[in-house]
Amino acid sequence: MIVMKNVSKIYRSGDIETAALKDIDLTIAEGEFVVILGPSGSGKSTLLNVISGLDSVTSGTIQFRDVRLTDLTEREMTAFRRQHLGFIFQQYNLLQNLTVYENIQIGSDIGTNPLPIDELLESIGLTNARDKYPHQLSGGEQQRVSVARSLAKNPDIIFCDEPTGSLDEENSKKVLQMLQDLNDTFHKTVVVITHNNGIAEMADQVIRMNSGRILSVTRNPVRKAASAIHWG
Repeated sequence: MIVMKNVSKIYRSGDIETAALKDIDLTIAEGEFVVILGPSGSGKSTLLNVISGLDSVTSGTIQFRDVRLTDLTEREMTAFRRQHLGFIFQQYNLLQNLTVYENIQIGSDIGTNPLPIDELLESIGLTNARDKYPHQLSGGEQQRVSVARSLAKNPDIIFCDEPTGSLDEENSKKVLQMLQDLNDTFHKTVVVITHNNGIAEMADQVIRMNSGRILSVTRNPVRKAASAIHWG
């Protein structure tokens, strides 16, 4: 689904250059659950940003199916993200003046083939909270709404940037189980960046990074359920 070849990203500030990514080669197959691991400053967030077109590369190519993303204009890339990609961040980014249903509807409205909102509410266990506002929900419930909003437009890939960073273990595993269900049931490609080694036990493919380079790419012969992973 995604093929990266010789991808580098250099940030420049005056005469100072910082190489955030260095000669990255990577393939992500359709329907995979991928975890990108690394400490702060390892380049994992930059990698997610360039794969998803939120940032441009300095050199190299990124291919999505038959589309070379690195050849797209900014407007074309925006349209591509809108049609194909979903995002889940550490911060829930829900609109406080909208209900749960209305927040999910934002995702549905921008999709060309959206999923039914009522089915999504049932899948995240919040049917009875459809008319509540974000401040009436727990952090774990708000993140589940964020996941449903991302899925509502029916994207091909879901990118997750530390999606459990603000949650305790119990709520984190509930959110991770949702992501695992999306991968299993809807066959969505899921890419999670995290510093939590336990989450890697859920993945098909585990990418370990440091200092802007990929240190290793490994595959789990058996994936663990979210409820069974080691935490921390």
